[in-house]
Amino acid sequence: MSDTSPTFETRVLAFDDLDVRTSYEMWRLRQDVFVVEQGDPYDDLDGRDAEPGTRHVVLLGAGSGPEGDGGRVLGVARVLDDGDVRRIGRVVLAREARGRGLSAPLMEGALRACAELDAEAGTALDVVLAAQSPLAGFYGGFGLVVEGEEFLDGHIPHLPMRLRR
Repeated sequence: MSDTSPTFETRVLAFDDLDVRTSYEMWRLRQDVFVVEQGDPYDDLDGRDAEPGTRHVVLLGAGSGPEGDGGRVLGVARVLDDGDVRRIGRVVLAREARGRGLSAPLMEGALRACAELDAEAGTALDVVLAAQSPLAGFYGGFGLVVEGEEFLDGHIPHLPMRLRR
């Protein structure tokens, strides 16, 4: 499934639908931002990317627009099936994609992936995520509310958030 615009395309893909180049760029982006830029070494390849209920939301540059990023992975998010909730995580934009209004379509794609998984399963599970604390307001714009105390993930403060469905 895809949505298109003049500057980007959002794809929601199961693990087996990822091509090699997209997979590499996706994992490289997560490493570049979370491990290198944010200085938080963690176990990114945790085995959950390949689970049957996992969906990868991939934001690709489309065309040859002024940014010159046609076909490049600009952002990713991961949706997990935790059994009793859908979990959105690994939400990240490439440095050159920030400030261009692309975080909202990425999050919309993640929420759409949750809804599609629910439709396939005949459920309506809550959606949860651990938001980096400064981004709680952004996620709140999608109906997620803080549900719990702030905690450290690595050295970065996070807030647990939930969208009740």
